[in-house]
Amino acid sequence: MLINTPKPPYYAVIFSSELSEQVEGYAEMAASMVELAAEQDGFLGAESARQEIGITVSYWRDLEAIKDWKANAEHLEAQRLGRDKWYKDFRVRIAKVERDYSL
Repeated sequence: MLINTPKPPYYAVIFSSELSEQVEGYAEMAASMVELAAEQDGFLGAESARQEIGITVSYWRDLEAIKDWKANAEHLEAQRLGRDKWYKDFRVRIAKVERDYSL
């Protein structure tokens, strides 16, 4: 489901990943992180898709909110598990959204 975002500007964190062969616990942690992110001040929503490459785009009010999310203790543990266990490769990109439109 596509989310409705506020009028720009706001920020998008684009997380692209390739899973390793060790995926036990991954789906549960991913769902938990979306729920936790939704409780963070400045979180606007997220959209996600997974095939060979997974892409999750989370939307944030400002860079401070993104910084606070990155430093969240539970999120730090999920990041550690991702690096050590679940991901073969990943990239994080942060972009300022200056315009958005739909049908």
